[in-house]
Amino acid sequence: MGMTIVEKIFARASGQERVAAGDLVVVDVDCAVMLDMSFHRTQRRNILKVHDPDKVAVIYDHMAPAPDRDSAEAHSYGREFVRRFGIKRFHDVGPDQGISHAVVADRGYALPGSVLVCSDSHTCASGAFNCAARGIGGPDLIAAVTTGKAWYRLGKTIRYDFCGSLQPGVSAKDLFLHLAGAWGHHTNQNVEFGGPGLAGLSIDARRTIAAMGAELSAVEADDRLIDYIKTRNPAPFTPQAPDAEYAERREVDMSALQPLVALPDAVIRNSVPVGEVAGEKIHQAFIGSCANGTLEDLAEAARVVKGRKVAPGVRLLVTPSTQAVYAAALKARLCRDAGRSRRGGDLGDVRRLLWRPLGGPGTG
Repeated sequence: MGMTIVEKIFARASGQERVAAGDLVVVDVDCAVMLDMSFHRTQRRNILKVHDPDKVAVIYDHMAPAPDRDSAEAHSYGREFVRRFGIKRFHDVGPDQGISHAVVADRGYALPGSVLVCSDSHTCASGAFNCAARGIGGPDLIAAVTTGKAWYRLGKTIRYDFCGSLQPGVSAKDLFLHLAGAWGHHTNQNVEFGGPGLAGLSIDARRTIAAMGAELSAVEADDRLIDYIKTRNPAPFTPQAPDAEYAERREVDMSALQPLVALPDAVIRNSVPVGEVAGEKIHQAFIGSCANGTLEDLAEAARVVKGRKVAPGVRLLVTPSTQAVYAAALKARLCRDAGRSRRGGDLGDVRRLLWRPLGGPGTG
């Protein structure tokens, strides 16, 4: 009997020939991502050693820039931590900062076939890179940083095979809302994505789908993914391809999907076609977050709002996922730097508030 993508990754990382659903495995961690919150006085511990500084990344995103004195102290503590242990992959407030999962994507930290951990629920976004990525608790993250190990109880895997292609106006977020509406939650299950339709989904689209899952999401590796990683990270890697029987296997025809809207205050089985809520009054629109702050998202938003103005009484908030995405949006004239130019881009033509890249809005 074969193994799923996640099972193959965990078998390699645990030094076993095979693992299966129900097994308790202890694995070597290839990348541990610490956030600014990891150094807050209410959460930090006095770490005496780091197993391998080259396998640790520190990214400030939830409290960046520091909104209060405690956050500023946490930033200072984290900078000293990075200096003391010689951690090279440090993304302080500044030009290399952004939402942690997006920075991981920009820099190619999530290698195909590897194990990545972080204390954030959207860590599974890196599953888009054929990586076993999972959000873990603070104590487990400290253990991963100090010992290089993490443990998992392997769940069953649900496989989605995509076919067809998304129609104009339909996005990867609509694809996810369809999955959540048709099949509900996947608690304690791993989710695997593949099929012939995957080739038509951009890396950003795959990240959106993976980010919206709270469990281990793994995507098949193809030439597009391998080329993406190789241009960002010279480290060697071994993608994992599945050859398993699944708890369940489902086919999704992407060409049959339509634009959906998730209603308040839940996502699971709580979305409707956009036509059913057309005309509903809103007070705020937000473009960004862990799942929708990519350059592709900003370009699509710019296409929609070009030549239009925000309705009276409505705020439009736009948050690029990283400083690199913001710089690319400026270069593409999707928005403007109000401090440097009077010439507006497409998003600059509307009354909006352009936030710096951060993960805070994702916490509510």
